[in-house]
Amino acid sequence: GIGHACGHNLIAEVGAAAALGLKAALESLPQPAPVAVQVTVLGTPAEEQGGGKIDLINAGAFDGLDVVFMAHPSQENAAYLPDVAEHDVTVKYYGKASHAAAYPWEGVNALDAAVLAYNNLSVLRQQMKPTWRVHGVIKNGGVKPNIIPSYTELEFYLRAPSMKDLSVLTEKVENCFRSAALATGCKVEIKGGENDYYNVLPNKSLQKVYKENGKKLGIEFISEDSILNALSGSTDFGNVTFVVPGLHPYFYIGSDALNHTEQYTEAAGSQNAQFYALRTAKALAMTALDVIFKPSLLEEVREDFRQVKLKEDGQINPV
Repeated sequence: GIGHACGHNLIAEVGAAAALGLKAALESLPQPAPVAVQVTVLGTPAEEQGGGKIDLINAGAFDGLDVVFMAHPSQENAAYLPDVAEHDVTVKYYGKASHAAAYPWEGVNALDAAVLAYNNLSVLRQQMKPTWRVHGVIKNGGVKPNIIPSYTELEFYLRAPSMKDLSVLTEKVENCFRSAALATGCKVEIKGGENDYYNVLPNKSLQKVYKENGKKLGIEFISEDSILNALSGSTDFGNVTFVVPGLHPYFYIGSDALNHTEQYTEAAGSQNAQFYALRTAKALAMTALDVIFKPSLLEEVREDFRQVKLKEDGQINPV
């Protein structure tokens, strides 16, 4: 409703610009690159809801790729931020309508179930890890005050640093939903989203080279301590990093406005943001050139990918 409030217009621009810069650099060489290079610009819709990249993974769009780059607008520059795993859930309660004044005892109040569920989650928060996030809304709370609501609907997002943690959190949250149904006599339907978003796997070799290139262009990066203590959102690029080594830096766009606000929409569409977006694209293109011309770097990138994936084994089902 408020436009590109997360700067996805700039994500698209950075990806296209990095690819064009890389292509031009390769074509300007007096000698061909040491290996055959294919540069792909892959448009991936529905990151905010639906997980377009996950559908593309399943369709084979990422097959045969050695590395994948994208960059996301933010309030600071970072080669990596700990984007977390996310599961969304829709909960529907079914009760029985009745006149709220004349014979309320004949009704089964679905709104009571929704309120209890919301309060159950509030009570659960004391036992939640500091890195867990649960947030949601009541999308349907009834029709009229004098009718016992026979139907209510809630939508919640659950987030945790890893898929393993997310499965633990999901079980606890679903117990809150079910107990509300039991207490009120309602029937409950709990439906998870079609695609879970995985946490973004870091690749230290790619991050190191990207930072070196970014610094040459005047990019000032936040400290490692800031990264370790940072909490971020969720992205379907996390799923990509489980199948291909990936780099997902964040970049400053010349504004202190916060993502998902009207102010950020304005900042992301401003002429001022162009300098920062194109500088980031250049850093990505330079990093891609390093991967192409330094075979040892590509092997380091692959080894990082294998090692990080190894730590995640057993925590999730394969994509």
